[in-house]
Amino acid sequence: QVQLVESGGGTVQEGASLRLSCSASGRTFSSYRMGWFRQAPGKEREFVAAISWISSTSYAASVKGRFIISRDNAKNTVYLQMNSLKPEDTAVYYCAADRSRAVTAGAHQDLYDYWGQGTQVTVSS
Repeated sequence: QVQLVESGGGTVQEGASLRLSCSASGRTFSSYRMGWFRQAPGKEREFVAAISWISSTSYAASVKGRFIISRDNAKNTVYLQMNSLKPEDTAVYYCAADRSRAVTAGAHQDLYDYWGQGTQVTVSS
């Protein structure tokens, strides 16, 4: 079992930055593929960013150039640095983990076996 705990959400003004953190349990975190997804009110959950165990990354087109995903294996933590936030970034952000040791940063939700409870990000205009 892998437990994931997100933190760092909040309410900010348009153009501001936030950094989300996701702390994971497990002694083999360094081999996990990790992803960030989000769900806005009335919408389906969508891919935001992912990072493989060898630190290859992928991003949704809507956040590319503004968001950065990174990981610190010594701290069992993955981060999502969010810059130039827009009102349309408002959502609950979820962290997800895949223990398959995949080398690609997958965007499909079905690839991930474990999910956190989510953290709310609200961007006001």
